[in-house]
Amino acid sequence: MAKKPLKKMSAGKVKIFKIKNRRGYGAICQNNLTEGSSPAQAFERMVKAIKRSGFELSGKLPKVRSL
Repeated sequence: MAKKPLKKMSAGKVKIFKIKNRRGYGAICQNNLTEGSSPAQAFERMVKAIKRSGFELSGKLPKVRSL
């Protein structure tokens, strides 16, 4: 089966935040939610989730936001 081309997406669209009442961080982008013990781990898991949707993230890890 041929691979479909992935569309480019800026890493700035990913919002990383500290999860309240839990240990760890979360990332949200395009109706995907991932969790990780560090911001980098949450972002790497988001890269995999977005890739399944047909997109490719380009750029660095965004800053952690407080919610």
